[in-house]
Amino acid sequence: MTPLIIGVAGGSGSGKTTVVEHIIETIGAEDILLMQHDSYYRDLKHLPFEERTEQNFDHPSSLETELMIRHLKALKEGYQVKVPIYDFTKHIRKEETKLAKPKKIILIDGILIFSEQNLREQMDIKLYVDTDDDIRLLRRIQRDIVERDRKLENVLTQYEKFVRPMHLEFVEPSKRYADIIIPRGGKNEVALEMVNALIQDRLKP
Repeated sequence: MTPLIIGVAGGSGSGKTTVVEHIIETIGAEDILLMQHDSYYRDLKHLPFEERTEQNFDHPSSLETELMIRHLKALKEGYQVKVPIYDFTKHIRKEETKLAKPKKIILIDGILIFSEQNLREQMDIKLYVDTDDDIRLLRRIQRDIVERDRKLENVLTQYEKFVRPMHLEFVEPSKRYADIIIPRGGKNEVALEMVNALIQDRLKP
């Protein structure tokens, strides 16, 4: 059976993770492979750490999307793939990888996944999580400080210099490619019920 590939996009801090977790909980983790676009950030080992921190991680070129596409095509054909593991505190890929096996559903999570045509073409269902800018910023601050060991000043500088401009240039416009737009993210129970019904319908033999 060819996997059903679902893309979940939206701005940084929009609530994509909540939507993804809801789908996994509803369908069952045993039938879902989660692939995060963030895992495919390009390895910056060749740069000094100070230069790594100055990179624009919100531009499509910062991600090795072509590798993710090759992996998706291999999974659709029944092959296993080795997904990179990215270290967000050092901005490098770890030496080890994560073995991913084909499953009934492949969930793709990332802010830029709809901005790449070749990646979009791999998806059967495209969901865009739409949340107000101020809420997204607060969530990003909390995540970067707690999970990625960043300082508040650096988070705000990065947001002003890279995150917001790239959101306006690439992420927000990609919303037009979505099949379903989910306002208010994981709080929108009606939209999530619609998504569940659509997925269940697509899984019917």
